[in-house]
Amino acid sequence: MLHHLEIYVSNLTKTIEFWEWFLTELGYEQYQKWDSGISWMYRDTYLVFVQAQDRFMDVPYHRCRVGLNHLAFHANSTQQVDDITEKLKVKGVGILYQDKHPYAGGDSHYAVYFEDPDRIKVELVAP
Repeated sequence: MLHHLEIYVSNLTKTIEFWEWFLTELGYEQYQKWDSGISWMYRDTYLVFVQAQDRFMDVPYHRCRVGLNHLAFHANSTQQVDDITEKLKVKGVGILYQDKHPYAGGDSHYAVYFEDPDRIKVELVAP
């Protein structure tokens, strides 16, 4: 069981705006908040987002470099994937792999793929 995952971000305000609604939709609750970070918890696992210090911002994040590639979350249903997809569109968040959506991961993966403000890929996958 994963205990927590901590991700450093380039703009904490934009990160909170992006992640708060999505994680709340999935049943996460805000766990901790301090000047340079925030966390949301679901059951016994939590996600932490921390503002990176300026001295470490010279090389921007890219998911194809060594490190985190993406975060994948369980959806409750295909309907939840569809609902989140519509909310992402309303918020102006681009859907990745539009030409294959919602089966961009193959015929067995009904999912939506998108990116957070730092271009971390996020997946919401139906059972």
